[in-house]
Amino acid sequence: MEYVIRRVRAEEWAKARDLRLHALRDPLAPIAFYESYEQALERPDSAWQERTANAAAGVDVVQFVAEAPGGRWDGTASVLVEHKGSALIGTPAPVEQTHVVGVFVRQEARGNGLAEALFRAALEWSWALDSPPVERVRLLFHSDNARAAALYRKVGFVPSGVSGPVPDDEMAQEYEIRRLPQD
Repeated sequence: MEYVIRRVRAEEWAKARDLRLHALRDPLAPIAFYESYEQALERPDSAWQERTANAAAGVDVVQFVAEAPGGRWDGTASVLVEHKGSALIGTPAPVEQTHVVGVFVRQEARGNGLAEALFRAALEWSWALDSPPVERVRLLFHSDNARAAALYRKVGFVPSGVSGPVPDDEMAQEYEIRRLPQD
């Protein structure tokens, strides 16, 4: 199946919401996302509209979607800009970097390269930033999320050596992995 990988548009907030809610029902969602289905469901439409508009603007965050020929969204990945010293997620950024979050591909669309295509878009967008340029792209994953770890290795991410407790679950660990421009 031929997909179009593209940036979300502000007026598509309802589709963005619906895909996020679907992702949060995935069996691995509790260890893949920092938000529960119930929390997301409680958000008013205005919150989804603002979130999608910000991602569409692509200044400090961008969301990519994988759109099937019939218009259905089968995957998504978002990228956050983390300026040196900022601490959006985890510890303060040691360099100018981006952080890939919210990666999801519907179960029935997995295994055909869709996740890899979403990562290509996320990396291309990251490396194209120039004020200031990004020195690395990172992401965090839960130690129990073997499916995610395998995907991230497949798309060229390597351990950074940073790990720590998962927020709200001090017994679990999450690991940081990264890609550099030359990787």
